[in-house]
Amino acid sequence: MLYEQEKVIQAFKIYSTLAIEGKGYKDDLRLYIADDSIRGLVNQFAQEVDCTLLVVGDIIYMIPLATYSPFHISNQTLKDKHLPSRAVNADIYMMYIAIIILFGEFYDSYQTTEATRDFIRMEDWLNSVNDKVLGLKGRGEEELLKLEEKYEYNWVAIVEKWDALDDIKEDVRQTARTISRMSFMNVVRTFLEEQGLVKGIGIDEIQLTEKAKAIIQRYYMELEHNRGILEFIYSLEERKGEADASHIQD
Repeated sequence: MLYEQEKVIQAFKIYSTLAIEGKGYKDDLRLYIADDSIRGLVNQFAQEVDCTLLVVGDIIYMIPLATYSPFHISNQTLKDKHLPSRAVNADIYMMYIAIIILFGEFYDSYQTTEATRDFIRMEDWLNSVNDKVLGLKGRGEEELLKLEEKYEYNWVAIVEKWDALDDIKEDVRQTARTISRMSFMNVVRTFLEEQGLVKGIGIDEIQLTEKAKAIIQRYYMELEHNRGILEFIYSLEERKGEADASHIQD
């Protein structure tokens, strides 16, 4: 399809705004909504860099869909800007798992496409992560090593990282330097807040943003690779329940 030069320029201006800012307001980018050909061009530009555009309320977001997209946050950027100093890959894996579990808490372990709760307490999120890691631990190192090949996740490193976090300090006032599980969860919370995916509604409570809900509903649960990981993580809860009940005799 051939496009008028003026429309190509207008579309590229809209794309440039989204590429630089990561989002734009519909009032400022009204041609994207009003003109089908311009919208199609902007969508094509986004696809070329493995991104998709998502309209949520009055905002248009540009969302990277692949790890090789230039707009995807790299592991090195996560370490340098969002994690404590001397962070290693295990911290990144632990962060990903904490986020997956957080989203699952809002979507009934990913069994529903609509959020089933309005908010979650930080302590409840931490406890859910702890339960899942205990479930991982129950699999044994040999089985976890086999599962690493299937899911491309370093499950052993996740267990070791969680164990290394000092839960003795959980009842002590948390600071940025406290190497504890709750302080790690607060690091993840800060990252999600900076990405516009959660917002605090109290000192110890957070809720998902409309942006997060749209991403989870339209993309997060649909990606085949994600789906397998989600099902595996939430199967750990059942496995842990079976293990806890195994000592009960009829």
